[in-house]
Amino acid sequence: MKKCKITVLKTTLDQELAAEYGVEGLKACPMMQEGQVFYADYAKPEGFCDEAWKAIYQYVFALSHSDGTGLFYYGDWIRKPGVAIVSCNDGLRPVIFKIERTEEESKIDYVPVR
Repeated sequence: MKKCKITVLKTTLDQELAAEYGVEGLKACPMMQEGQVFYADYAKPEGFCDEAWKAIYQYVFALSHSDGTGLFYYGDWIRKPGVAIVSCNDGLRPVIFKIERTEEESKIDYVPVR
């Protein structure tokens, strides 16, 4: 299993939906900042938003267990092998992430209970 690099590409705010449903003064997500970088494999990285992790962890897991040469979804989504562009599930202010499989080996940092 390899580690994945997670980069915050963009924090967004859907102005139209925010005007209709959001609280007064709603802004883009305060939890993540554009350009932030995290590394992960099977576990949420420290400082990463819990809700965003729930939305993207399956892509991290899939890439960390891949050989890095294949394309997601039969080659009809992302053109670069070992990469996924995904977002959290906040409908008013989604955060967009780039996940890249690295060549860094993942290490279990706990003792499994048997």
